[in-house]
Amino acid sequence: MQAVRQWLRDASSLAVLTGAGVSAESGVPTFRDNNGLWNRYRAEDLATPSAFARDPKLVWEWYDWRRSLIAEAKPNPGHFALAAAESRARKFTLITQNVDGLHELAGSRNVLRLHGSIWTLRCLDCKREREDRRTPLPEIPPRCECGGMLRPGVVWFGELLPVQVWQDAETAARRADLFLVIGTSAMVYPAAGLATIAKSSGARVVEINIAETGLSDSIDEFLQGPSGELLPQLIA
Repeated sequence: MQAVRQWLRDASSLAVLTGAGVSAESGVPTFRDNNGLWNRYRAEDLATPSAFARDPKLVWEWYDWRRSLIAEAKPNPGHFALAAAESRARKFTLITQNVDGLHELAGSRNVLRLHGSIWTLRCLDCKREREDRRTPLPEIPPRCECGGMLRPGVVWFGELLPVQVWQDAETAARRADLFLVIGTSAMVYPAAGLATIAKSSGARVVEINIAETGLSDSIDEFLQGPSGELLPQLIA
């Protein structure tokens, strides 16, 4: 812990990758946490372009349910600690796999959303995007002003990450001298490869998680525990 604190103080460029574990501490269900009706479905069967084309109403009912749960969640001490780190860092980039927007609610500003935002709606016809935080949505599936059907502004299985967002994430990883990996299984690619990019570019890599992952043996330091407890200690 003391060594990582010193690395944080010395870092001229800090990059952070966060995953579902950070938001789980706020009560946000992980991607595969379903209940009731949704136990009949795999997340992979609902979060794909083909599933949406086959039954957009079903997919939207699931996302509307998830949006209602996320709307009740609040940023936890880990979110606020990262926002504080950004305010003190000389150069800071927060790369997140989460779609809930809790980092922004906590005050983080330079956020790269690899998987989009659950609060963004995108029109299949005119391609315009807008933010809509209403829960529940008044119409399922929702419609655009142009009459086209709206889809969730998230990255589904089988879709590419936003090109510019990914390029910016790669650049941040290469330029970092300290790279934190927090609350992610390190199994979802290409995001999981960012730590390797940072390490090969000369950065120290620190993982914070409740359990070791496939990344843990190839980094500089592993801190075991909830990020909501460890991050405030590190940042303080």
